Amino acid sequence: MAKVAQLLSLLMLSSMATGCMWWEDEEVIEEDRGAFEFDQQVPITTWYHYPGTIAEPWAVDATSADAVSAANITADLSGNSTPYFANATYYGTGSDTFEPTIGVTSSGAIFFTQWNGLGDGTHIIRSRDKGQTWEDVGPFGQIDEDSGQTPNSNDPYIYVDKFTDRLVKFDMHALAAMFVEYSDNDGETWSIPYPVEGYYVTQDHQSIASMPPPPGVTAFHDVIYVYCINTGSPALGPQCSRSLNGGLSWDIQRLGYPSSSFPQCSGLHGHVAGGIDGAVYRGNPSCEGPAVYRSLDGGYSWSEHTITTEIGMQDGWHSHEVATAVDDGGNVHATWIGDDLMPWYANSQDQGETWGPPMMVAAPGVNETGFPTIFAGAEGRVVVGYIGESSNYDENASTGGWSGYMAIMTDAFAERPLITSVAVNHPEDPLDTGPDCGNIRCGGFGDFIDVEVDDEGRPWIALAHNAAGFEEAVIGTLTEGPALYGDLSYLEPLPPGGNSTLLLS
Repeated sequence: MAKVAQLLSLLMLSSMATGCMWWEDEEVIEEDRGAFEFDQQVPITTWYHYPGTIAEPWAVDATSADAVSAANITADLSGNSTPYFANATYYGTGSDTFEPTIGVTSSGAIFFTQWNGLGDGTHIIRSRDKGQTWEDVGPFGQIDEDSGQTPNSNDPYIYVDKFTDRLVKFDMHALAAMFVEYSDNDGETWSIPYPVEGYYVTQDHQSIASMPPPPGVTAFHDVIYVYCINTGSPALGPQCSRSLNGGLSWDIQRLGYPSSSFPQCSGLHGHVAGGIDGAVYRGNPSCEGPAVYRSLDGGYSWSEHTITTEIGMQDGWHSHEVATAVDDGGNVHATWIGDDLMPWYANSQDQGETWGPPMMVAAPGVNETGFPTIFAGAEGRVVVGYIGESSNYDENASTGGWSGYMAIMTDAFAERPLITSVAVNHPEDPLDTGPDCGNIRCGGFGDFIDVEVDDEGRPWIALAHNAAGFEEAVIGTLTEGPALYGDLSYLEPLPPGGNSTLLLS
């Protein structure tokens, strides 16, 4: 396999030296790949691998029988672990972004936050053709259509309530106030901005989730909304509030953790996630390590569940980010950037009470990562998103620039699940070229990125293309690959995108 890798590297370097473009056909000599033999060549931006472990925290090439045997992995490439050909791309939107978030409704419409700075009021852009074209759907101001209904937003945020298909636009203003607007018709019209109760300053890093009313909680709407914010104080920790009437009014903010855990060791948190069983989760480091906090009463009270004490948190900008997701079976999934600067993943099948062993899920060759995000579809099907720096493409290069990655697991509960990793951009088209992008607030990425799965089972990742200095909102996805909902099958192919689809200049 090493000889094959050297051949691939030589071929690629040769093509670059002769001016050959990367998408031209190349003659590649490969060993017998068995289950990984497809009717087309695997792209250089796709990898099939097994996760690393605490003892051996590196990816294992699933296409190499020797590597699999050396790692003592019993390869089962059948059922939900069947390998699927996969390729990925991104599409430009023509809008700028900051801390990009996305949502997809049951109609297939995709919604993305755009960022226009103070005074303009942030708007939402919409695509009804799988990311090919985008339009501004407001909310438009009452006096003029050039501004939003709210005066400005330091942190624009969009969320799709998967239980009612409602769009929830959540804006933070001047680090002191929050407003929520709703749309029940794919962004055609929006409610007025409703103020969200806030008693602590700073109000920052907001996140919102929905879930059916849990047992013992009476609600006056189909779902309960829970939002959590960062207070700016690690000791005080996050604060959370709930709405029982569809977001028209909110409870007083309360501690987003058990009082027995005061003081906290981190005030920031990842996106909140709600489950079909009425539980709601938010990721946040405990004082012992990466943790998930759970509420079974709609965000009124919380319990603390440390995932592991063996893998720490990145000592940098994302030291607070534990991202959580809940699949259709109510199982909880979490990811974070470890103290080795690599993405780690673990899951719980009992509402966070106990956790499986942490697994390092980065693609082979990735040497530094940041901005972890996660979404879950059908039971055991998960996508982990992150940006990564890699020397995959040139063994003599210290960096290939930053790429947007998705690690896709169709059988996450396997002892060593098969991971299909894809980069949505080509190495000659990095999203950012700064040496420290994964460890700082970086361009349009801001503090976080976002990933979601549509009803067909296709993952979408919200990113920014910073390399040209315009911080354009770009959305990455699979052009081909396995579905994360329904039967495990191939997704309908999409057209290639990439740098030619960028619109800001």
